[in-house]
Amino acid sequence: MMNRFIQLGLCAFALALPVQESLADTSARETPVVRAIRRAEAAVANIHSEKTADDSGSLFSIERNRKINGMGTGIIIDERGYIVTNHHVVDGVDSLRVTLRDGSAYQAQVVSYDRKHDLAIIKINASRSLTVMPLGTSSDLMLGETVIAVGNAYGYENSMTGGLISALSRDVDVNEKQSYKNLIQTDASINPGNSGGPLINLDGEVIGINVAIRAGAQRIGFAIPIDDARQIIAQLLSVEKLSHTWHGVVGTDIKSGSLRQFVVDQTVASGPGAQAGLQSGDVIIKAGDVSVIDAADFERACLGKKPGEVIPVTVKRGNETADVTLTLSHVSGRESYGTIVRANNSDHNGANDRFWQMFGMRLAKLPNGQRSLTGSRYRGGMRVTSVRQNGPAALNGIQEGDILVGLHVWETVSFENVSYVAEHPQLKSFSPLKFYVLRGEETLWGHLPVTE
Repeated sequence: MMNRFIQLGLCAFALALPVQESLADTSARETPVVRAIRRAEAAVANIHSEKTADDSGSLFSIERNRKINGMGTGIIIDERGYIVTNHHVVDGVDSLRVTLRDGSAYQAQVVSYDRKHDLAIIKINASRSLTVMPLGTSSDLMLGETVIAVGNAYGYENSMTGGLISALSRDVDVNEKQSYKNLIQTDASINPGNSGGPLINLDGEVIGINVAIRAGAQRIGFAIPIDDARQIIAQLLSVEKLSHTWHGVVGTDIKSGSLRQFVVDQTVASGPGAQAGLQSGDVIIKAGDVSVIDAADFERACLGKKPGEVIPVTVKRGNETADVTLTLSHVSGRESYGTIVRANNSDHNGANDRFWQMFGMRLAKLPNGQRSLTGSRYRGGMRVTSVRQNGPAALNGIQEGDILVGLHVWETVSFENVSYVAEHPQLKSFSPLKFYVLRGEETLWGHLPVTE
């Protein structure tokens, strides 16, 4: 017995030795991958959605109005709760729920989206300032570089998969309606639910937004390069669209490895940027409390501010820095600067003629008593006075007497709003153009094709 006891004890002691050694050697386990994940994970949002199935063609009414649960991932891009994800994650959903790394959950609202580039901005109202994802660049990616995909794979929240960059500049056609250009290809496992989540490098910086997988293939996934995505994000966060304010600054993102700058190309004559003294060639370093490296940062700095609010801006001008004061104006103030917003009757007629040609409908201002649409959540709208038989508007359900309250991400309160949409340089990229109309007390929506 004694010998057996001693032998067992020796075995136990021998087994304990590696444990003691491992406790003293934990630093070897903290690899660059571990550190990268630790840096980025707090800024990942797990998205769960619910939408109503389209069973309009079903023979059995019992199957109608079925609810479908979906999943995806998002990236926190602003501490106030703005999150970027893929448009297909939020397309047509009835509700969105976002869960963060710490387990806190929030209802989310869709703020804006770009169907063509498959990106969308959603927002949650958190009671605290959120962690923003560290931003990298896709300008200097290397084949074979280690990358990590983080996301809500198959509903398993905060899943991590690792791999490498397999190829760059891939063009991928998913179906007849969706195609992508210039994607990153990776062999890090990307699964349903990873869409919209970050592809990060070993510095824990986001360098891509996971977007697609190759059906029937293993370990072939794709991500939108972050530099491309940030240009679209800047448009989706445009203060002109979201806050109805205007800064009058036109700039360019310059990204090449460690060089990341937002450079002023021009300012609109007599607009807020020009009045602040911003000049062509200025590199905007900081706006308010936001350190600026691209247009998306600049829009973030201006977002949520009211007309007349002042934003201190620091720029690099040549070899020196300069501080200027930018005072935002209301978007309607663009009329006095000779922009595309117009106010005379001939321009109103021109906008109506263009809408008739494009969509087969004419519009009129609401009587003053109806401008605020009392009892609705809309500030106003335009009444549909005529609908062309078999035109796009008629074929997509718009009727005479409807009140058009929105197109794409913009409200349609005035002819100026309508003109802005009709003459938008990227109008074709919005096709099909989503519309919202009031019919009685009911809000209806649909899509109009843009053919011109």
